[in-house]
Amino acid sequence: MIGGSKGVSTVKPLVALVGRPNVGKSTLFNRIVGERVAIIEDIAGTTRDRLYYDTEWAGREFTVIDTGGLEIEPGSDIARRVQQQAEEAIREADVIVFLVDARAGLTIGDMDVANLLRRSRKPVVVAVNKADTPTWDLHATEFFRLGLEPIFPISALHGIGTGELLDAIVERLPSPPEGLPTVSEEGIIRVAIVGRPNVGKSSLFNALVGYERAIVSEIPGTTRDAIDSRIEFDGRAFIVVDTAGIRRRGRIQPGVERYSVLRAIRAIERADIVVLLIDATEGVTAQDTHLAGFARDAAKGIILAVNKWDTVPQTDQIRREWTLQVRAEMNFIPYAPLLFVSARNRWHIEEIVRTVFRVAEERAKRIPTAALNDMIQEAVHAHGPGTMRGRSLKIYYVTQASTNPPTFVFFVNDSSLLQFSYQRYLENRLRDAFGFEGTAIRLVFREKTESRSAQRG
Repeated sequence: MIGGSKGVSTVKPLVALVGRPNVGKSTLFNRIVGERVAIIEDIAGTTRDRLYYDTEWAGREFTVIDTGGLEIEPGSDIARRVQQQAEEAIREADVIVFLVDARAGLTIGDMDVANLLRRSRKPVVVAVNKADTPTWDLHATEFFRLGLEPIFPISALHGIGTGELLDAIVERLPSPPEGLPTVSEEGIIRVAIVGRPNVGKSSLFNALVGYERAIVSEIPGTTRDAIDSRIEFDGRAFIVVDTAGIRRRGRIQPGVERYSVLRAIRAIERADIVVLLIDATEGVTAQDTHLAGFARDAAKGIILAVNKWDTVPQTDQIRREWTLQVRAEMNFIPYAPLLFVSARNRWHIEEIVRTVFRVAEERAKRIPTAALNDMIQEAVHAHGPGTMRGRSLKIYYVTQASTNPPTFVFFVNDSSLLQFSYQRYLENRLRDAFGFEGTAIRLVFREKTESRSAQRG
């Protein structure tokens, strides 16, 4: 939960788009999110990557996920992996949109998918796609034979009927949580251990729990069946957010770490700080950078930990090469601490814990307004914002609005004059002056026109 450790850490409801191959799921996905989305997760063994995106309709926020085509009896290993990903999305979904093709008509494959969805006991909305003329609209009636309702004829390509479909989706979303107990006491840090399958997440969790000065207890989380774990270290405590079935030693079942990117995203949403594990035997992958990017966009603290370091030759040259590689691939988060660890051998586990506490302190840092404005004035004097459309951005003053993450509000004459490169320059100067190691910071630009008008009056 951005803005502090009080209250309940909420997770957006999930809407999964499922159906046979080539019925238009990706087109509907882009229609719902309002743009052509290029957030792609690389899942080993698949040629059909899964897409996910946060969106909003009628005041309700939710995450929509596009899945690979469902075939109940897939023939190839690739098809089986695609189906596993789609079935994982069905298990996690709060609402399922079952997409069928009006022009292809009702097929045996559709009936098979419908049977699978009925067994899930999840709310299902049927969208009959490619019904972009009155003639094809009539063909939608044959899909009542699926035994699933409601049914909406739509054209994802042209946007026909998608508003009514979204209304039905929102009606079936679970109510926002009210009055739930907090996942932890005020001020405690929430940490998510994330990474690709088999990178060592459970091993790191067990190393944290098994450390001789660590105490663990289980705390109910805020997602279905989630158990978060409270760990104490040197008199300080933090919560390890449940990341798809992480449990204490002896309770980890085979295959438990083969969870979806979706589970990692939900864990990131619920955390203050993310420990992203990178596999030293494989190097940085696209999925690693996607997860890091999600953590950055969500304004979380982030620690990069190269795991399985015991499998790498222990030379200064290798370490330098690895540092250069990780920093190059993760150049969008240069502020993230980089550690080299072995969860299996418990190398540098204490360093991870101490870094968590250090990053948490940076997220809680508050800068005095006078010092903040002095620094910004110096930064503007050293490098002005330049002109756009014959006008220059003017910064009147700055204040820190909140912590966790550190959020700074800049009062300016016209926020449309702000260039991305100048915003990056201001962020870098803030970091040079005040640190903020390991955490994203937010810069908000607001126009001060009303206050200036009032002063004139």
